[in-house]
Amino acid sequence: MSCPGWYCGRIRFLNEAISECGPCPRGFRRNDTSFICEECTDTPSFYDWLYLGFMVLLLLVLHWFFIDMVSMKRRFSRDVIILHASAYFEVMVASLLAIIFSSPIGYLRISSCRVRRISDWYTLFHNPTPNYEKKVYCTQEAVYPLYTTVFLFYGLSLLMMIFVRPWVCNKFTRHKCKMSIFAAMYFIPVLVLMHALIGGLLYYCFPHLVLILSVISCASHFAVRLDQSVKALILTTVTEPRNVVILLGHWFLHAYGIISLTQLADPPIHALLILLVPLPTLFYIFTALFTDPSKSHF
Repeated sequence: MSCPGWYCGRIRFLNEAISECGPCPRGFRRNDTSFICEECTDTPSFYDWLYLGFMVLLLLVLHWFFIDMVSMKRRFSRDVIILHASAYFEVMVASLLAIIFSSPIGYLRISSCRVRRISDWYTLFHNPTPNYEKKVYCTQEAVYPLYTTVFLFYGLSLLMMIFVRPWVCNKFTRHKCKMSIFAAMYFIPVLVLMHALIGGLLYYCFPHLVLILSVISCASHFAVRLDQSVKALILTTVTEPRNVVILLGHWFLHAYGIISLTQLADPPIHALLILLVPLPTLFYIFTALFTDPSKSHF
């Protein structure tokens, strides 16, 4: 009754007949003891939800970044705020619909197969060849539905943007609005390709990526200021609403990275780590003068 490889299993039919070894149907995973394909009834772990949240945040931040970039403004304006709100609405609705359309359909919950190893994301490369003869193809979604749900989310986000953003642009703002749509039609397919190729790697390393990229982004935000004095950096940060929002966004990403990395396994200790969220900002502000190239004498 055993099956070769890590993912080949047998399907039990209603008449109690059992199939040959092959791929399990979508939403099923083989039992490593009986080698029978069993329906996945687990609920996603806290880490799984954080991963899905990361994919949502990644798309939302890219939307906001390109909206802000094409506007070419250093202050918030009515047009930019409306576009940011539209992007937020599109992404949130798409994420809710992606959960509703996942099994069980119609509910804000997901039944999943637990991730056991990184190879679960790449079953295509683990089709066995018993006795080095005929290959048995058992490619399947072993991490159901973490793989396909993200594709569904990206597709729904693209549809939401196509239906909502042009109406918002025509109704409320027309200033360079179409450029943000064109940008999204480029980076969403790139995100889809990235998830298809390295989705498993992102699953395991996204907490580190969030922390590293948020620190780099925070430093880049301060580095474009002409006046790098401590007083000027503090004043321009706390007196301009746009800078306050960007700073709070970076702090939120810092906290999200810390929570994803620790998973709050030890709540009293790990919750205290969130107090370190402002540290990269303070470090840059109080050390910026020491990194001025004009003051280097070598």
